[in-house]
Amino acid sequence: MRVLHVAAEIFPLVKTGGLADVVGALPQALVAAGADVRLLLPGLPAIVAGVKPEKTVCVIGAVFGAGQVTLRLGKMAGSGVQVYVIDAPYLYQRPGNPYQGADGSEWSDNVQRFALLGWVAAHLAAGEFDPDWTPEVLHAHDWHAAMGCAYVACRPVTSSATVFTVHNLAYQGVFPVDDFHLLHLPSRVMVPGGLEYHGQFSFMKAGLKYAHRVTTVSPSYAREIATDEFGCGLDGVIRARGAQVCGILNGIDGVVWNPAADSLIDAQYSSALLGGKAQCKQALQQEMCLKVDATAPVFAVVSRLTSQKGLDLLLSALPALMEDSRSSGAQLVIQGSGDLALESAFAAAAKAHPERVAVRLGYDEPQAHRVIAGADAIVIPSRFEPCGLTQLYALRYGTVPVVRGVGGLADTVVDASPDAVRTDTATGFIFGPATATALGQALIRTVESYRDPAAWRCLMVRGMAQDFSWSSSAGSYLSLYEDAIRNR
Repeated sequence: MRVLHVAAEIFPLVKTGGLADVVGALPQALVAAGADVRLLLPGLPAIVAGVKPEKTVCVIGAVFGAGQVTLRLGKMAGSGVQVYVIDAPYLYQRPGNPYQGADGSEWSDNVQRFALLGWVAAHLAAGEFDPDWTPEVLHAHDWHAAMGCAYVACRPVTSSATVFTVHNLAYQGVFPVDDFHLLHLPSRVMVPGGLEYHGQFSFMKAGLKYAHRVTTVSPSYAREIATDEFGCGLDGVIRARGAQVCGILNGIDGVVWNPAADSLIDAQYSSALLGGKAQCKQALQQEMCLKVDATAPVFAVVSRLTSQKGLDLLLSALPALMEDSRSSGAQLVIQGSGDLALESAFAAAAKAHPERVAVRLGYDEPQAHRVIAGADAIVIPSRFEPCGLTQLYALRYGTVPVVRGVGGLADTVVDASPDAVRTDTATGFIFGPATATALGQALIRTVESYRDPAAWRCLMVRGMAQDFSWSSSAGSYLSLYEDAIRNR
């Protein structure tokens, strides 16, 4: 089966979140399962530098505001997955991340930048740009690639089947109606039953309306986004798709995230030989200038610092954790960046508790490995979480998750309730309401379990035994692709 994955970022070249990890790993798993997979990526500086071009597929010319667009074919270093790169310097060769400039402002021409991505995908699906390879399935990831589904749907003759994956419904790619003409789509799609969205138009809605099949990155999130609470204004569109929307749980790359072979951590370890975990903890405490204390439970956060991630709840719960006599001198390590108010508040907490709270602003992949390996527990108090990969990495590293019971967090962590402990199924701690009180209670439960070394070791080892590799998910995607082809 020939499958074209379309996305704006990919690990290890360009990463702003879990989307990049998925796009980096899922195609490899599909190849291992027997599929013929290629990627389509925008020619961002890091992608142009990281994908060695093997040939020019075609010269597209002037389109979407760019004076010269060329489609090149190369390979991802390491995996060898073939990659089409859209070489359009006027649109893509610029500093900042894929969506914003260095000052955090959205690029003013994002309509053209990501319309081009979907437009090229649709023309590849129609067999126009590369006569030697035409995909049977076009798989678009998140709003950046979603317009490809609309371009395919507007073609008189059906091209490839289209699959659209929602990685985070909160980011929708909404633009003013005055920019609609920049898409080069027929006016008939600019209606409430098409792209129109409260007097504007939405790339996300293009994927939801026009893809043959819609997926999300966990079963629970697929159910949640069909509700008013989590639907971000698109729940009616999602409900209308009915059974054509499903959730397939993300996996993780077991080669990149493997404590027994991870060259980025201070000591390697496994569930059978956990001594290296203690060494990683000591090294983390030293690196973060925390009190070196093997008996103090170390909580960690590796995340964007945003309200969605519930980190304001952690800030509110933190004073009680620091002062509670039951906390056993608990420590907290924060790695991430985001809202300036949250950054400042966590920095102030670190200043107030210099030996117990440490903050490292920004994202650093090697440091993320060291934090996850060295911490005793990971805290993910998200208000909503499509899937979450951090808890999967943490489980793999024997770092016990403390999570809110939403989305993929609820699908991947088993709460240490009395019944789950008795049946040897518990892997972490789950709380319900999005309140500081509920989170604080979960943190204290975690500390109390940490005080029982035998019970804590069981949680660690059971978590490390969970299989969240991509192989099962890849099989589910292949079945979905076959269904989309049959019923397009």
